[in-house]
Amino acid sequence: MSEARDTAGTAREIDARAAFWVERRYFGEWTEDDQSALDAWLAQSVAHRVAFVRLDTGWRQTERLVALRPFKPEQTEPRARNWTLRAAAALAIAAMLGLAGMHYVSQPRDRIYATGVGGHEVIAFADGSKIELNTDTVLRARMTTKERTVWLDKGEAFFRVHHNAANPFVVIASGHRVTDLGTSFLVRRDRDRLEVALLEGRVRFAVAGAHAQSSLLKPGDDVVATAESVSLTHESRGELAGKLTWRRGLVVFKDTALADAVRELDRYNNEKLVVADPAIAHRKISGTIPVGDIDGFIRVVRDVLGLHVQNDGNEVVITR
Repeated sequence: MSEARDTAGTAREIDARAAFWVERRYFGEWTEDDQSALDAWLAQSVAHRVAFVRLDTGWRQTERLVALRPFKPEQTEPRARNWTLRAAAALAIAAMLGLAGMHYVSQPRDRIYATGVGGHEVIAFADGSKIELNTDTVLRARMTTKERTVWLDKGEAFFRVHHNAANPFVVIASGHRVTDLGTSFLVRRDRDRLEVALLEGRVRFAVAGAHAQSSLLKPGDDVVATAESVSLTHESRGELAGKLTWRRGLVVFKDTALADAVRELDRYNNEKLVVADPAIAHRKISGTIPVGDIDGFIRVVRDVLGLHVQNDGNEVVITR
């Protein structure tokens, strides 16, 4: 995808991305992570779903036409048939997308990485850089000798980048750009909020939009960008370390509002916690809890805060 993958994107970009998914689905090594990433992309907009269905349907029709050709044993070696199907797919997609689509098919492929709810994955690249993915995260990487660009479509990732001044490492999230200057940093993208925290080295943070500007961050700097504002604070090493406890499978609460603690734990679990009474949403909670230990959290809520907890299907409801 191009940078516009952070939003619905232009019609040409959407069609180009749909073409990528169709080709990868039929000729790549399709995995559960690929399916999760595709599902996330389809969920972003109706335009994405329409483009994918249109191209997928067109390819299926082409595949059936190839299958209906007369059977000739001496000409149906697996490699030859696979090449024929690839050629048919390329022609079908190109016919629907025009030259722009054919140009896209010839471009370097973006590698897609994804984790499910509660998932955790470490990606190591040939250049020495590493990316660690937190729960429910989708990330795309274009790593070549001429370009190192990563798009964080959703979720959270910790980056340790091998610096190369001739080939900068760039992270794009919510339209904003983080350019490595030799460093390790955290990027978290929520629905309406982006956070970049620098642990070591330097990065340049460039704000998207009509009033674009860039800032050189130093270790301890924490940037939070929303649609309305961009704020910069400086945090201690201990505070930054607290943001990374998920790498050890833990979440740490320190005088955290109950509603905020619930939102954080919900990132890691399919069984959701619900604070049903607004009067208790600001009650404070402290402690270290494994990311998947809903029962441990419930015990703290019940025994320490003295609140009532009831299991209601896929939800755990907290009241006074």
